[in-house]
Amino acid sequence: MFTKKFLEFFKTLAKNNNREWFNEHKSDYQQHVVHPMLDFIEAMAPRLKKISPHFVADARPRGGSMFRIYRDMRFSKDKSPYKLHAACQFRHELGKDAHTAGFYVHMSPEEVVFGGGIWLPPNDELFKIRNTIVDNPNEWSRIKSSSKIKNLFGGIKGDGLKRPPRGFDPEHSHIEDLKRKSFFVMRNEKPDIILGEDFIDEVEVTFKAAKPLMEYICYAQEVRF
Repeated sequence: MFTKKFLEFFKTLAKNNNREWFNEHKSDYQQHVVHPMLDFIEAMAPRLKKISPHFVADARPRGGSMFRIYRDMRFSKDKSPYKLHAACQFRHELGKDAHTAGFYVHMSPEEVVFGGGIWLPPNDELFKIRNTIVDNPNEWSRIKSSSKIKNLFGGIKGDGLKRPPRGFDPEHSHIEDLKRKSFFVMRNEKPDIILGEDFIDEVEVTFKAAKPLMEYICYAQEVRF
Protein backbone atom coordinates (compact mmCIF):
# COMPACT_ATOMS: atom_id res chain seq x y z
CA MET A 1 0.00 0.00 0.00
CA PHE A 2 2.79 2.39 0.92
CA THR A 3 5.70 3.35 -1.32
CA LYS A 4 8.89 5.36 -0.89
CA LYS A 5 6.99 8.36 -2.22
CA PHE A 6 4.94 8.33 1.01
CA LEU A 7 8.10 8.93 3.05
CA GLU A 8 9.60 11.28 0.47
CA PHE A 9 6.55 13.52 0.62
CA PHE A 10 7.07 14.18 4.33
CA LYS A 11 10.82 14.65 3.92
CA THR A 12 10.17 17.35 1.33
CA LEU A 13 7.35 18.86 3.37
CA ALA A 14 9.76 19.27 6.30
CA LYS A 15 11.81 21.63 4.10
CA ASN A 16 8.74 23.44 2.72
CA ASN A 17 6.25 23.56 5.56
CA ASN A 18 4.10 26.35 4.22
CA ARG A 19 0.67 26.65 2.65
CA GLU A 20 1.90 27.77 -0.77
CA TRP A 21 4.08 24.68 -1.27
CA PHE A 22 1.45 22.33 0.15
CA ASN A 23 -1.29 23.69 -2.10
CA GLU A 24 0.97 23.25 -5.13
CA HIS A 25 1.62 19.62 -4.14
CA LYS A 26 -1.79 18.69 -2.80
CA SER A 27 -2.30 16.13 -5.55
CA ASP A 28 0.92 14.40 -4.43
CA TYR A 29 -0.39 14.37 -0.88
CA GLN A 30 -3.65 12.79 -2.02
CA GLN A 31 -1.97 10.21 -4.25
CA HIS A 32 0.96 9.15 -2.08
CA VAL A 33 -0.37 9.69 1.45
CA VAL A 34 -4.15 9.89 1.69
CA HIS A 35 -5.12 7.11 -0.73
CA PRO A 36 -2.63 4.56 0.68
CA MET A 37 -3.70 5.43 4.22
CA LEU A 38 -7.37 4.94 3.40
CA ASP A 39 -6.58 1.64 1.68
CA PHE A 40 -4.66 0.57 4.77
CA ILE A 41 -7.54 1.51 7.07
CA GLU A 42 -10.03 -0.35 4.89
CA ALA A 43 -7.80 -3.44 4.83
CA MET A 44 -7.46 -3.32 8.61
CA ALA A 45 -11.22 -3.28 9.20
CA PRO A 46 -11.86 -7.06 9.00
CA ARG A 47 -8.65 -7.82 10.91
CA LEU A 48 -9.58 -5.37 13.66
CA LYS A 49 -13.07 -6.85 13.89
CA LYS A 50 -11.54 -10.23 14.77
CA ILE A 51 -9.62 -8.60 17.64
CA SER A 52 -12.65 -6.67 18.87
CA PRO A 53 -15.93 -5.79 17.13
CA HIS A 54 -16.18 -2.59 19.19
CA PHE A 55 -13.23 -0.72 17.66
CA VAL A 56 -13.80 1.07 14.39
CA ALA A 57 -11.67 1.27 11.23
CA ASP A 58 -13.34 4.08 9.29
CA ALA A 59 -11.85 4.73 5.83
CA ARG A 60 -13.68 7.98 5.15
CA PRO A 61 -11.28 10.78 4.10
CA ARG A 62 -12.92 13.19 6.55
CA GLY A 63 -14.24 12.29 9.98
CA GLY A 64 -12.82 8.77 9.82
CA SER A 65 -9.86 7.03 11.40
CA MET A 66 -7.18 9.08 9.65
CA PHE A 67 -5.97 12.20 11.44
CA ARG A 68 -5.88 15.50 9.58
CA ILE A 69 -2.50 16.78 8.46
CA TYR A 70 -3.20 20.28 9.74
CA ARG A 71 -1.49 21.22 13.02
CA ASP A 72 -3.28 22.99 15.87
CA MET A 73 -1.11 26.09 16.20
CA ARG A 74 -3.22 27.97 18.74
CA PHE A 75 -1.01 27.23 21.75
CA SER A 76 2.27 26.45 20.00
CA LYS A 77 5.30 28.61 19.31
CA ASP A 78 5.87 26.49 16.21
CA LYS A 79 3.62 28.03 13.55
CA SER A 80 4.37 25.53 10.77
CA PRO A 81 0.91 24.53 9.48
CA TYR A 82 1.40 20.83 8.70
CA LYS A 83 2.29 17.68 10.59
CA LEU A 84 5.31 15.76 9.33
CA HIS A 85 3.66 12.38 9.73
CA ALA A 86 0.47 10.52 8.92
CA ALA A 87 -1.51 8.71 11.60
CA CYS A 88 -4.75 6.90 12.23
CA GLN A 89 -6.62 5.80 15.33
CA PHE A 90 -9.06 2.92 15.47
CA ARG A 91 -11.02 4.14 18.45
CA HIS A 92 -13.75 2.53 20.49
CA GLU A 93 -17.21 2.84 18.96
CA LEU A 94 -18.36 4.95 21.92
CA GLY A 95 -15.40 7.32 21.71
CA LYS A 96 -15.71 10.82 20.30
CA ASP A 97 -12.11 12.01 20.03
CA ALA A 98 -8.44 11.07 20.26
CA HIS A 99 -8.64 10.85 24.07
CA THR A 100 -10.62 7.63 24.03
CA ALA A 101 -9.24 4.09 24.02
CA GLY A 102 -7.96 3.01 20.64
CA PHE A 103 -5.39 1.28 18.48
CA TYR A 104 -2.94 3.66 16.84
CA VAL A 105 -0.56 3.79 13.86
CA HIS A 106 1.91 6.65 13.27
CA MET A 107 4.17 6.83 10.19
CA SER A 108 6.95 9.31 9.43
CA PRO A 109 10.40 9.35 7.78
CA GLU A 110 11.90 9.11 11.28
CA GLU A 111 9.91 6.26 12.80
CA VAL A 112 6.84 4.09 12.63
CA VAL A 113 4.92 3.57 15.88
CA PHE A 114 1.90 1.36 16.44
CA GLY A 115 0.05 -0.20 19.35
CA GLY A 116 -2.86 0.56 21.63
CA GLY A 117 -3.98 2.38 24.75
CA ILE A 118 -5.53 5.60 25.91
CA TRP A 119 -3.97 9.08 25.77
CA LEU A 120 -4.83 11.78 28.32
CA PRO A 121 -8.39 10.63 29.04
CA PRO A 122 -10.75 13.02 30.88
CA ASN A 123 -10.35 13.08 34.66
CA ASP A 124 -13.42 10.95 35.36
CA GLU A 125 -12.22 8.22 32.98
CA LEU A 126 -8.69 8.40 34.34
CA PHE A 127 -10.09 7.99 37.85
CA LYS A 128 -11.91 4.82 36.76
CA ILE A 129 -8.70 3.31 35.39
CA ARG A 130 -6.75 4.16 38.55
CA ASN A 131 -9.46 2.71 40.75
CA THR A 132 -9.54 -0.47 38.69
CA ILE A 133 -5.80 -0.90 39.17
CA VAL A 134 -6.31 -0.55 42.93
CA ASP A 135 -9.22 -3.01 42.94
CA ASN A 136 -7.61 -5.51 40.52
CA PRO A 137 -3.85 -5.30 41.19
CA ASN A 138 -3.13 -8.94 40.37
CA GLU A 139 -4.59 -8.72 36.86
CA TRP A 140 -2.66 -5.49 36.29
CA SER A 141 0.52 -7.25 37.42
CA ARG A 142 -0.20 -10.12 35.04
CA ILE A 143 -0.59 -7.78 32.09
CA LYS A 144 2.55 -5.80 32.96
CA SER A 145 4.67 -8.90 33.39
CA SER A 146 3.57 -10.70 30.21
CA SER A 147 6.40 -11.45 27.80
CA LYS A 148 4.67 -9.75 24.86
CA ILE A 149 4.10 -6.52 26.78
CA LYS A 150 7.72 -6.51 27.92
CA ASN A 151 9.50 -7.74 24.80
CA LEU A 152 7.41 -6.24 22.00
CA PHE A 153 6.59 -2.91 23.62
CA GLY A 154 9.12 -2.46 26.41
CA GLY A 155 6.31 -2.23 28.96
CA ILE A 156 3.28 -0.03 29.61
CA LYS A 157 4.10 3.65 29.19
CA GLY A 158 2.55 7.08 29.60
CA ASP A 159 3.56 10.39 31.17
CA GLY A 160 2.70 10.70 34.84
CA LEU A 161 2.42 13.02 37.79
CA LYS A 162 5.43 13.80 39.95
CA ARG A 163 3.41 13.02 43.07
CA PRO A 164 0.78 10.35 43.80
CA PRO A 165 -2.73 11.43 42.78
CA ARG A 166 -4.93 12.65 45.59
CA GLY A 167 -6.76 9.87 47.42
CA PHE A 168 -4.37 7.09 46.40
CA ASP A 169 -1.92 5.28 48.66
CA PRO A 170 1.64 6.53 48.02
CA GLU A 171 2.90 3.09 49.09
CA HIS A 172 0.74 1.13 46.63
CA SER A 173 2.66 -1.51 44.71
CA HIS A 174 1.56 0.07 41.40
CA ILE A 175 2.00 3.69 42.46
CA GLU A 176 4.08 4.57 39.37
CA ASP A 177 1.21 3.38 37.18
CA LEU A 178 -1.35 5.17 39.34
CA LYS A 179 0.56 8.38 38.64
CA ARG A 180 0.13 7.95 34.91
CA LYS A 181 -2.10 10.29 32.90
CA SER A 182 -1.96 7.99 29.85
CA PHE A 183 -1.68 4.22 29.44
CA PHE A 184 -0.37 2.71 26.23
CA VAL A 185 1.89 0.11 24.66
CA MET A 186 3.68 1.12 21.48
CA ARG A 187 6.05 -0.67 19.15
CA ASN A 188 8.74 1.46 17.50
CA GLU A 189 10.19 0.46 14.14
CA LYS A 190 12.24 1.97 11.33
CA PRO A 191 10.30 3.73 8.54
CA ASP A 192 11.06 1.08 5.91
CA ILE A 193 8.76 -1.38 7.67
CA ILE A 194 5.77 0.22 5.91
CA LEU A 195 7.23 -0.73 2.52
CA GLY A 196 7.05 -4.45 3.20
CA GLU A 197 4.13 -6.56 2.02
CA ASP A 198 3.76 -7.95 5.55
CA PHE A 199 3.40 -4.56 7.26
CA ILE A 200 -0.32 -4.99 7.77
CA ASP A 201 0.35 -8.44 9.28
CA GLU A 202 2.82 -6.87 11.70
CA VAL A 203 0.23 -4.30 12.72
CA GLU A 204 -2.37 -7.01 13.30
CA VAL A 205 0.03 -9.09 15.42
CA THR A 206 0.93 -6.00 17.44
CA PHE A 207 -2.70 -5.05 18.04
CA LYS A 208 -3.35 -8.60 19.26
CA ALA A 209 -0.43 -8.27 21.68
CA ALA A 210 -1.95 -5.03 23.01
CA LYS A 211 -5.32 -6.72 23.55
CA PRO A 212 -4.92 -7.49 27.31
CA LEU A 213 -4.26 -3.82 28.08
CA MET A 214 -7.14 -2.70 25.87
CA GLU A 215 -9.49 -5.17 27.54
CA TYR A 216 -8.45 -3.88 30.96
CA ILE A 217 -9.05 -0.27 29.97
CA CYS A 218 -12.48 -1.12 28.56
CA TYR A 219 -13.34 -3.03 31.74
CA ALA A 220 -12.33 0.01 33.78
CA GLN A 221 -14.45 2.30 31.62
CA GLU A 222 -17.39 -0.10 31.75
CA VAL A 223 -17.63 -0.49 27.98
CA ARG A 224 -17.61 -3.65 25.89
CA PHE A 225 -14.45 -5.06 24.39
